[in-house]
Amino acid sequence: MDLKHSRSVRLNDGHFMPVLGFGTYAPEDTPKSKAGEATKVAIDVGFRHIDAAYFYQNEEEVGKAIREKVADGTVKREDIFYTTKLWTTFFRPELVRPALERSLEKLQLDYVDLFIIHNPLAMKPGEELLPKDASGNIIFDTVDLRDTWEALEKCKDAGLTRSIGVSNFNHKQLELILNKPGLKYKPACNQVECHPYLNQSKLLEFCKSKDIVLVAYSALASHRDPKWMDPESPYLLEEPILKSIAKKHSRSPGQVALRYQLQRGVVVLAKSFSEKRIKENFQVFDFELTPEDMKAIDGLNRNFRYTKLQFAVDHSYYPFSEEY
Repeated sequence: MDLKHSRSVRLNDGHFMPVLGFGTYAPEDTPKSKAGEATKVAIDVGFRHIDAAYFYQNEEEVGKAIREKVADGTVKREDIFYTTKLWTTFFRPELVRPALERSLEKLQLDYVDLFIIHNPLAMKPGEELLPKDASGNIIFDTVDLRDTWEALEKCKDAGLTRSIGVSNFNHKQLELILNKPGLKYKPACNQVECHPYLNQSKLLEFCKSKDIVLVAYSALASHRDPKWMDPESPYLLEEPILKSIAKKHSRSPGQVALRYQLQRGVVVLAKSFSEKRIKENFQVFDFELTPEDMKAIDGLNRNFRYTKLQFAVDHSYYPFSEEY
């Protein structure tokens, strides 16, 4: 395999996705400029896969960072694999393309490499990211995911995105799309929470059987945003087994957690805005975990989810009631 693709996986539509991605989400109290600065550092370090979303509200900054790195000759636009996500208030088919065009305008890019449905939970259309009623409950919308998917297929045909996929879908929701009459493109990926405490082995097996790439977010479970996560949650990187494997390889527990995903055939996202950590997260290609290491990490699985999307438990498409 040529060097450009040696650290990439081939998607079911023929495009290549780098197996290690840089995540750009930050809690609300983090200045948006930080996402731009960190993206530039990540590109300098070697990251070529940038994972972002309309919902993160920092696409102007991230887009500017990418354009600056193209302008200074560090990378060409085609070297970068950029993902954005369709937010849940834009699921009605007529809103899908305008939503992507809005992201492209913020980014000032002609196309994105991957456009994915952020999660299966449609919400009331409008400018509010989290539309709420008078008592503070999220206002849902009823949209058939297959209709939303068809609108994504049209975005791909229009050249606004190279590939299309989903995020936070369970296997039944994937099947809903895969069995859609007249399906033109299968989802290229399913981006889900995945780490040693929630290793998603059944969903991974299912996705592999359908030629859908599993992409892991919260792979280090370290952002701990109280808005989405219970502050009492265990600290993954304090896990003694990860620490002892890390020590054996003279690595950090974070590097071991990332390497674990790569060896399972999972594309993994690493999110950090610290220069030291961004560099460290990229150093995962020059060591290998043994079969014993892999088995020990597999043994840490406890189906523990950091991001439960509790507010949407009553939504008809709530994805986490299924085992996988």
